[in-house]
Amino acid sequence: MQFAYKAKDSKGKLLEGTVEADDQRAAINKIKAQRMSVVEIKEEKKKSGFKFVKPKVQTKDIVIFSRQLSTLVSAGVPIVQGLNILETQAENPAFKSVLTVLKTDIESGLSIADAMGKHPTAFTELYVSMIRAGEVGGILDIILERLSGFLESAEALKAKVKAALMYPAIVSLAAGGITIFLIAFVIPIFKDIFGGFGQELPLPTRVIIGFSDFLRNNAIVLILGSGGAFYGVKKFLKTDKGIEKFDEWSLKLPVFGLLLKKVAIAKFSRTLGTLIKSGVPILQGLETVAKTAGNRVIEHAIDSSRDSIKEGGSISEPLKKSGIFPPMVIQMIGVGEETGGLDNMLEKIADFYDQEVDTAVKGLTSMLEPIIMIIMGFVIGTIVIAMFMPMFALGDMAG
Repeated sequence: MQFAYKAKDSKGKLLEGTVEADDQRAAINKIKAQRMSVVEIKEEKKKSGFKFVKPKVQTKDIVIFSRQLSTLVSAGVPIVQGLNILETQAENPAFKSVLTVLKTDIESGLSIADAMGKHPTAFTELYVSMIRAGEVGGILDIILERLSGFLESAEALKAKVKAALMYPAIVSLAAGGITIFLIAFVIPIFKDIFGGFGQELPLPTRVIIGFSDFLRNNAIVLILGSGGAFYGVKKFLKTDKGIEKFDEWSLKLPVFGLLLKKVAIAKFSRTLGTLIKSGVPILQGLETVAKTAGNRVIEHAIDSSRDSIKEGGSISEPLKKSGIFPPMVIQMIGVGEETGGLDNMLEKIADFYDQEVDTAVKGLTSMLEPIIMIIMGFVIGTIVIAMFMPMFALGDMAG
């Protein structure tokens, strides 16, 4: 849901904007996190009727922006002047409007991080945290360069996973479409032909014809039932309990679960390593990593590590108890804590698991291709053989 709000910043200036959240309380918490006090907030009602799809800020826009702004800042160009240059060059209208507001907010006295924090659809919490650390440490150009590299690595990782899932999804849809076409349109024709034989049909043929009749006679009920079930599951997965159950179940999948774990470990290591190297305090870094983990099970494990550090403990022990992180990762994090080189150790883990994900994706694709083809051939072959069996029997009778 989208909420329109009026809020005052730390200097008492009245600001207006919109924020995306699950409910009003979550929206207020997001606004408060930006160091603003809410004056008025209300849900924006969706306008009825046709509307064009609005362009969104893409990751590539942020990557290019980060690299260009890093170059400008390192060359001594003032931040506002740099933003003005990038605003004129921006091709995406959505990002261009973000840069316009960003430049205005910075000119009015807001810090770069606070100004970016007002645009969560463009700049993530992780991005804002690193920019804030760069401002405080006076290394904004270096942080921007690291951010662009981090975002490129994250996008490459996401692309690998999508590539692994794309082929099986397309082939499965094609196989399902062919099967439905055969059952709904081809089998009824054969049924009419077989009706004139005057002989009992073979069992496989009767089963296939019975299945076809059932689907055609109950098509509306099945479509409505499937739609209702899909809507119910979708609603459930939007609840906290549903999200947790789905995240827990996804990590236990026979083949994909291992791939998702490797992706999660690579993302966790890369994100936390980049934050620590950029000067973000470890507690704040873990909080940011937990919120951007993308999986509730891993989020709880990271939160446990954060609580452990608050009490004087280590990061590695709670991660070990979660059962998600392999012993090698736990040992390397433990060594990094003891030697004071946790950021470098996390980057090594991330590099290793990036390669592991690449290998797993290639293995998964090569394994799924023959499995899907076998299943597809078995289903379609069964239907074809069942339809031709009565003809073979008729040929034998004629002989």
